[in-house]
Amino acid sequence: MKSRTLGALLIGGLLAATAVLASPVAASLGRYSEADSIRFGWSRTTGVNDYLDETGWAVRGHDTPDNFVERLLSIPVGAVARGAGAGFEARVSQGTGLPLPESWSIATAKNSPFITSVYAETPRDLAAVLGFYRAELGKRGWIETVVEPDRAVITFTTPRGPVLLRLSRQNDRTIAELSLRKPGIANAGLLPRPRQAKLMLGNESDEGAVITVADQTIKLAAHAGENLTNSDGAAAEIPDSQKIGLPPGKYKVTLKVDGGAAASREFEVAANETWGLLAGTDGVLLPMRLY
Repeated sequence: MKSRTLGALLIGGLLAATAVLASPVAASLGRYSEADSIRFGWSRTTGVNDYLDETGWAVRGHDTPDNFVERLLSIPVGAVARGAGAGFEARVSQGTGLPLPESWSIATAKNSPFITSVYAETPRDLAAVLGFYRAELGKRGWIETVVEPDRAVITFTTPRGPVLLRLSRQNDRTIAELSLRKPGIANAGLLPRPRQAKLMLGNESDEGAVITVADQTIKLAAHAGENLTNSDGAAAEIPDSQKIGLPPGKYKVTLKVDGGAAASREFEVAANETWGLLAGTDGVLLPMRLY
């Protein structure tokens, strides 16, 4: 039921090690359930001069067992999965120092010389998620300095520098983005144009995928650009055909993985940001702030 794949790849003087749990195991979605599942992956890239780039992602799902036998068989899997979910949260906390909101269904995390960030989607309402972050970050002595109540955008003053929290509500979920910019000098291939945003597209699935953003359609072969979030060097290697430059704003993003239905959502980008958008397993879009 549970398989673990470890790989090491030497690229441009950087040693990239990736661990992926490919088979579903469980974790809670709100309250724990024996039918919940989780897929996640984690990469760690190191290099000269103490270079360190850590990346993680996780997707929770929820399936309803069809009968008593399936429910019975799912109980031990659920126990394993709850530990896997807690382990992922602990690793995000250790790697980034930033908390994930409760009941997250999709989460990504990044800790590089240029940025520390977490992204999460949760079924909890915006007020509850805002209250969670105010409580958690307040415990650390972080002070709110800028608040935009209409958009739930808050800047916290911290010893590590300003931390930006952005919350938005979309359909039946709240989207949380928490990020800390760092002074590291990024590879030119990672940087957006001045006052613009950049999207870098990849595909982690075993099937071909199509991502459409702002009427631009990008076709991705299976596993094309799947490592772009692992380091700025890996991001620089993807072709220009998988990069989109955009003015700041909100855009409709549609993902269709071969054999699956198309799914659309709204995605907001700000000036001088770079995001990776990966087509994940099961046709789930995985956004990750890279710069």
